[in-house]
Formats: sequence, C-alpha cells, structure tokens
Amino acid sequence: MSVYTTSAAVLEALSEAGVDCLFTNFGSDHTGVLEAIAAAREQGRRIPRIVTAPAEMVAMSAAHGHAQLSGRAQAVLVHVECGTQSLGGAIHNAAKGRVPVLVLAGTSPATQEGELRGSRNEFIQWIQDVADQRGLVRGYVNYDHEIRFGANAKQIVHRAFQIAHSDPRGPVYLIASREVLEAETARVEIRTDHWRAVAPAALPAEAAAGIARSLLEARRPLVVTSFMGRKPEAVAALQRLSGELAVGVMESVPSYVNYPTTEALYLGCQWNEPRQNADLAEADFIVVVDSDVPWIPAVSRPRAEARIVHIDPDPLKTRMPLWYIPAEASYRADAAIALGQVLEAARGLSRGASVSAIAERRAHYAGRHDALERELADDERPEADRITPEHLTAAVREAVGEEAVVMSEAVTNFHVVTRHMRRTRPGTLFSSGGGSLGWCGGAAVGAKLARPDALVVALCGDGTYLFSQPSTVHWMARRYSTPFLQVIYNNGGWRAPRAGVLGMHPEGAASRATALDTEFAPDPDYGGIAAAAGGAFATTISRPDEIVPALQDALEAVRNEGRSAVIDARVSQP
Repeated sequence: MSVYTTSAAVLEALSEAGVDCLFTNFGSDHTGVLEAIAAAREQGRRIPRIVTAPAEMVAMSAAHGHAQLSGRAQAVLVHVECGTQSLGGAIHNAAKGRVPVLVLAGTSPATQEGELRGSRNEFIQWIQDVADQRGLVRGYVNYDHEIRFGANAKQIVHRAFQIAHSDPRGPVYLIASREVLEAETARVEIRTDHWRAVAPAALPAEAAAGIARSLLEARRPLVVTSFMGRKPEAVAALQRLSGELAVGVMESVPSYVNYPTTEALYLGCQWNEPRQNADLAEADFIVVVDSDVPWIPAVSRPRAEARIVHIDPDPLKTRMPLWYIPAEASYRADAAIALGQVLEAARGLSRGASVSAIAERRAHYAGRHDALERELADDERPEADRITPEHLTAAVREAVGEEAVVMSEAVTNFHVVTRHMRRTRPGTLFSSGGGSLGWCGGAAVGAKLARPDALVVALCGDGTYLFSQPSTVHWMARRYSTPFLQVIYNNGGWRAPRAGVLGMHPEGAASRATALDTEFAPDPDYGGIAAAAGGAFATTISRPDEIVPALQDALEAVRNEGRSAVIDARVSQP
C-alpha cells in the first residue's frame, strides 16, 4: 500500500497553490515523485497536470508562457544539477521578465551505503553531486532553499510561491535529495490564506500630489513604460490618466501591450534605433513606470533640464550592477495603484490655466500619432519581389485578428513586430522580458495550455527557432494538443552580431568580408523539423504574393486540423 511521502506532500502543496501544470524532465532522483504521481492517480487525488518536456529549456519556457497568460506561477521539475544548468537561459528570462515560476530539482542521494530508502545505487549519482547546486541559479531567483524534511515541505513550497508572486515577481528554486523525497511523513494541513503574496504598494500621498501637479504644469509630459501591461488594470489606469490629462505615452523595448497602439496619445516604441527619439528629447516632465531600459543614454536620452520621476516594483534594480537614470524621485509602487492615485490627485487640483495647455498638447500628440500611423502604413506596403518584415507582420496581424495571443521573439525584427502588430488589447502580445533566446516555442505551448481556446502565434527569427529546440516544442504541441502558428522571419543567420560588428566597425575588415560566420548555409529545413517531430503543417515562402495563401493554409491546420503550422518566410535584409 502506498504511503504518504514528502513527494506526495509537495504535489499536494502545488495543487493547493493553484498550479495547473508541472512541467517535468524526470531523472533517477525523482523515484519518489513518480511513485507519488502514480499513487495519486490510483487513489483519485488531485495533482497538477503532468506535462513531459524532453528539454529543460522548453519546460521552463512553457511554464513562463503559462504564467504570463494565467497570472499564476507554474512548476518545473528537473534532474539534479545537470537539469538545472540546462534550463539556465530560461531561468534568466523568467528573472529578467519578472515571471513567477517554481523550479524543483532533485539532488544526488546524500547516503551511499543503503542507510535510507533512496540511497545511492547508480554510478552517476557520485558524478552529479556538486558543492553548491543552489548557487548555479542564486543570481537569478528570488528565493532558493532545500527541503530537508517532509514535516515542513509544504510550508517551504508555499513560502516559495508567496515570494514568487510578490513584487518584484520572479522564479524560485527548491531542491531535495532522493532520501527526503522518498521518506514517509505525516500530513500537514495548510491554510492558503496565510501564504498570500505581499500586498502591492501605493505612492505616498504627497508624492501622488506632486506628480499630478507636475503633469498639469508640464508642456510636454510623457510616460515611458516597458512592462506595465503584465497587469491589465495598470493599462486601464494609464489610459484614464493620459486621456484626461493629455499625457503622451511611449514604450521602450516593450514586453507586453502597455497601451492601445491606435489611440491618439500613443507615440510608438523605441528599441535599438541609432538615433535620438524626438518625443523623448522634447519632453519636459517624464514619468518612467515599470521599465528596465527607458532609453539608451549614449544614443537617445531626455534633455538635460527634463524632470524625471520613476515608479517601479524594483526602482533600485538591485540585480543590475550598472543601472541609473537621472530621476529626482523614485518610488517602489504598483503601477495601477500609483497611476490611480495620481489621477485622483490631479482631479483635486485647480485646473485653471492648465485647461488650455491640456487641449494644446492633446492636439500636438494627436498630430504626432497621425504621423506615426502614416509611417507605419508606408512601411507596410508590399514590394514587388521580396518579403519585407513590415509587410509580413501586417499580413499576420490581419490574418490572426486582435484576439490572438502573440509570443514575439523576432530579435532584430523585435521592433518591427511590436510596431506593426499594432495591438490594442492587453494580454495579446508578449516577449520573454529577458535576453536568452529560444523562449517562444515553449512559451507558445505554455500559453495554449493556459488558454486552450486562444489562437496562439509565435513570431521568431531563424536563429531563435533553432535555439528553441523545435523538435521538443512540436512534439509537445502534438502530445498535449496545443497547436499554434509559428512564423519564422528567416534572414539567413544571426543578423544581430552582424549588425553589431558593422555598427561598431563600419569601415573595418568586417565591412569588406564576404562572410562573417554568422550565416546559416545551407538552410535547415525548419518546417520539416516541426513536421517530423509533431506532424505540423510546413511551408516556405519567398514572395509577397505567397504570404496570404500560406497564412490561410496554416490557420486551417491550426484551427480545424488541430496541428501546429510553421511558415518559413524568407525575408529581405536591409
């Protein structure tokens, strides 16, 4: 008869914490977990859905994507220090993107002569024993700990989730030896209301009043944001504030839909463009809200006399060794709460002379937005014999509609996707928030698990597609019925390092070289990988007139045939 073990307690805690999916990559350290899963199924006890992920990077990316859609941390189970290292890039993404994920790793057994159930019995268990397994990820997680006893395993799991869901959100990491996971333990009852995330913070009342006064008095007030859209209520708060006070809104390397892109106060997004942003240079009062990189000072920055205020869940950016902006005040606060406070304070102030100023800047920003709309429309026009990223993105936008969930990892075409998808609804465009490539495939599977009725679309580069381990991604998509559309912006290799060296050495040897070892030639059969691993529809296009038919066929496969689709689009390079 099955006994109640630490492994069973951990599974029970995951369910109590609201985890829908446990993304697993099992090893010999998980014998107790596998037994507990089988026992729970046999006895009809609820546990998270077990999702087998043959690659750890994909497992973590799937949990990441699920959490972005569901708002709740999911869990990942990996094998000792080897599995931990294999998800290293993905845990970077979750850390930088402030996405809550719980990672549970086994360790090599702590005994070797059969002293306890689970003692070492395979040669690999000596080789996989390292001095500081938790240290591998300590620079990327909000909390790390070892479960040493079953008696408090559930409390440790719930504490981990409490930290993961408290601002600034992020991944957490737990380990446990095989002996601990195999050990019998007593049941512990948990009151989940004792483990809620820390309540979000508000601005001091005097700070809200001061920001409101400055917004009313400014000639060109501006909000700069990057990840406010992780909370739809923050987007709504910004819409109310900017709409009533006529404040311009600019995104900087956005990882979410932070503001409806079709509204008149939206001024576009900036990325790595090698030029000064005109709206940033013109602003006299700037509120930076939820942004890690509001501008790149060596290229584009506010004017010296501009006043800057910073609101963020982590305004000190303590995990970034080099970071600062010239802000006269910084506040640790929740964006939705803070912006609501500022608007209420503004409503309590005398408008007087500000009424005409608000009308003037509303007209000014509307004119800037109209110019942006014309620029985007011009860029989206098709060319006769080549696919441009702008035209391709516009075609995808029209084909998938406003409700589709788009996972964007197009790297050097990141800004093209952000600008030309022209999203209007929070929760319909996501990026990883980090810099480790290969997120979008697993994230698309996770997003589809979180929202099965949604059309999920992954837009990526050819290099990113290979980073994502597509054979694992598309096998999982077939196994777990999570079909999605994937469009590859294929520019023939790693464009980012090529652009970087030519930008740094425009007249150097690299500018004269016929090849820079960044090209992928001969081309892999990108779609063929997905077809072989997951039965996906696959097609390659290289002319503008092929885009719409390819999208129609691909969406037919996803929507009506229940299988993923990959379009390998050979895009032109500037």
